[in-house]
This record gives sequence, C-alpha cells and structure tokens, in this order.
Amino acid sequence: MPFDYDVIILGSGPSGFSCAIQSSKFGKKAIIIESDPMNLGGAWINSGTVPSKALREAAQIIGKYASEFGRDKRKPYEKFPMQELLRYKKQIQEYESDELARNLEKNEVETIRGRGKLVGAHEVEITLSDGTVKNIRGEYIMISTGSRPSVPDHIHLDHKTVVDTVSLLNLDHVPRRLVIVGSGINAVEYATIFASLGSKVTILNEKNHFLSFLDKEVHDELDRILFEKGIIIYDAVEVKSIASNSLRNCNEVRFVVEGSKAMKVIETEQILQLGTRRPNIENIGISDVGIALSNDGFIAVNDQYQTSIPSVFAGGDVIGFPGLASVSFSQGRIAANNMFGGTSTKLSANIPYGIYSIPELSSIGLSEQDAEKAGIDYSVGRAFYKSLAKASISNNKDGLLKIIFDSKSLKILGIHVIGESACDLLHVGQTVMNLDGDLNYFVDYVFNYPTYAEAYRIAAFNGLNRVHQTGIKYRT
Repeated sequence: MPFDYDVIILGSGPSGFSCAIQSSKFGKKAIIIESDPMNLGGAWINSGTVPSKALREAAQIIGKYASEFGRDKRKPYEKFPMQELLRYKKQIQEYESDELARNLEKNEVETIRGRGKLVGAHEVEITLSDGTVKNIRGEYIMISTGSRPSVPDHIHLDHKTVVDTVSLLNLDHVPRRLVIVGSGINAVEYATIFASLGSKVTILNEKNHFLSFLDKEVHDELDRILFEKGIIIYDAVEVKSIASNSLRNCNEVRFVVEGSKAMKVIETEQILQLGTRRPNIENIGISDVGIALSNDGFIAVNDQYQTSIPSVFAGGDVIGFPGLASVSFSQGRIAANNMFGGTSTKLSANIPYGIYSIPELSSIGLSEQDAEKAGIDYSVGRAFYKSLAKASISNNKDGLLKIIFDSKSLKILGIHVIGESACDLLHVGQTVMNLDGDLNYFVDYVFNYPTYAEAYRIAAFNGLNRVHQTGIKYRT
C-alpha cells in the first residue's frame, strides 16, 4: 500500500518543527498534526520558553530601572501594570508564531488541526474538531507531543489562586506575595522574575537540595543573590494544604519541613504549583502499537531517536531528560537525518544548559565536584563580574565565570557562568572546549573591550597563575 506522506509528525513543538523542516530539505513530503485548534508551537511558543522569557526580559528591565532610579518608593508592580507586561509577552508570542507558520509554509510542510493516534507502524488516525475521522499513512512517524506538569491530588489547581505556568502568565495583576511549590529550573526563573517586579517570593522545595546539579561555588553565588532579592527557600518540604483565610483576606499554605513536626504557615496571594513533568502519551495509540516506555514512563528511544518500532521516532519532552527546547530542536533534525539517509549524526555528550533567572546561569561539562570525584588533577580559573569594565558600565556586577581545566594539558573540562548574558557567554567556551582547545586560547587571542567575554581572559590568567604559582598571591 503506498504512503500518503514520507513522515507524519504528531505535535508542532521544537522537535516536531525541526523534523519537518529537515525532512523538507531532503525533498520529502511532511505533515504536522497539531491538537491545539488555534496555535502552533506547543509549550515552546504558547506556555513555556517564549512567553516566560519575554516576561523575564520585561521584569529584568523594570527591576534594574527600579534599583538604579529608586527615588520613587512605589513597588514596580504599582508602576507597571501586569496588563502592560502581558501585552509585550503577547506581541512576542504572535511574532514567533507567525515566523513558525511562515517557515512551515515556505518549506511546503502541511499542517492539520486534530488529534492524531497511531493505529499501526505506518498509519495515523486523525480526529478533526468537527468529529470527522480520517486515516493517513506515512513511511515514518515522529512523536513530539511534549509533556505537562503533574499536580498532587491534595492540591486543587483553580488557575486563580493556585496557578500553573500557563495561568500564571495570564494573571491580571502582579502578586504582592507569591509562593512557588517546586524544585526545578522553573522555580528559580519565576522566583527571580516576580521578585524583580516587587513580589515577596517564597520557594517550597520538596527535595533536600535546591538545584543540586549546579557547581557548588556557582550555587553559593546564586544563594547570595537570591538572599539579596529577598527570596526565601525552604528545603525538604511537604505541603499539607492550601486554603483561603477570609478573616485575613489571604491564602494560607501549610507545610512541614523534614525532621520537624511543627506545622508552618505562609500567607500569600498566589501559589504557583510546579509539578513533575509527565509525557503527553495518553490516547495517541502508544500501547496499541506496542511502543516501549522507559522506567520513568517516557517514550524509550535509541541514540537515533528511534522507538522500539523502527518506523516510529520520538523527540522532545515526550522522551524525558533533558527536556530543553534547545536539545529538542537537535533531536528532531537528527531523527529526520536518520529517517532519510542524511549525515548520520548523534547528539554531543556535552550539552549546555541555561537557566533564565535574573541573573542567568549556564553550564557545560564537569563541575568542580565532578572533577574531584573522578580523581582528575584539575585547576580552576575564576573571573568575577565586578572585575569587568562591561559589568561596571552596565551595573551588572553580580556574577562569576569559572573554568575547570586539566592542570597538565590545560584542556577545558567544564565552564560555569552566573551573571548577565551567561547563556550567550557560555558558547564562547563551549566552542573552544569542543574543538579540543585549551586555556591558552583565551590568553593568546584578543577579546573586544569592554565585553562580558573578557571574563574568559581574566579567568584564564587566574587559572594559569594558580598552575604556575606566578604572582605574590599564589607563591605564598
């Protein structure tokens, strides 16, 4: 039986979009099935990456203005209504959504609105909004249906008092007080965003440690910055209840901290519930066609993003870790390459991650703890933002760039940055690292001045001074 399409893609998020575009570059006929009747792009454009970063950009500017020109004692949220912030966010979303649609049209990728369900290794059943059902066949199928946060049974998500990341970005005001229940990257991103807008923020972390994967020194710098922003963090927390207190005109979050029987109560205006991510795999025919899942319930794939059925691929949040939009784009492209005989590629083992808090954090490679645990003879080079002319000029003196390198070969093992433009700045070091360069690159080549990138030069000199014990500080 002939195929209607070369590849059928479920979902228009980063992995689905990039798979479709790459397939079209090979001259293949691709179609995207999107369940959202209005929008393309999934959480990437509509509820996650793009809108949250747009809100972050506005909050950073407002927070910086308030701190530098703080003669007006009003809180930022009293001067900058939420409606104005949301209008900016909406403009960005609409632009990115239009760009996505334009790129799909330009590359002759078809889109259809409806719910797709696998009914075979090469066949998908589509239920349209009017209830009409149609079946299409493809040589390959790509699953990129994303994920969603889970909500504990004892917490009622009403999207007014208790909100998720979608309803949070549609509030009609900036909360005076905000409690964030969660332990991941989103928690610190939203905490710093709303603290910059004047909210009093508390994070209730259900785990023993907050962002435990960070390099310890960078984590200490983050702790200091969060403390200065007035953000309070409770670790090893179990939330017992969320209820309204009409007498005090507030909402109360009751919780206990591990090792203590005492019940603690926080008064707040809104609660942001950040649950564990769960894959969107219900009612798409996964079990019907026999696609295997990983131990944690995500779709299992090999390094080519192929599932247990050879003609079916998957990418993005639906396959679990690392669940980053940046990685999902690569996963979709690599899947298309492996479908249609392009250059066989695999994802690099060194994946950078970025945390878009205020300020940003970004990292790649080994942390100092990793190097020590592995028994590597390593050294460290540091550059604090307060040493950078650019940071002084732009009043962004909070920050640190840290290079972990082999003491003998000077090869770079890891880079960790906290500070303004950290997520961009990291890629300078990533390039040198992946091209097998060493610390001398940052010493031997000229960097523009003043720039944040100059931090690499300072950190490199700092590291070399340590290795060679040059300078009074290191000789003694």
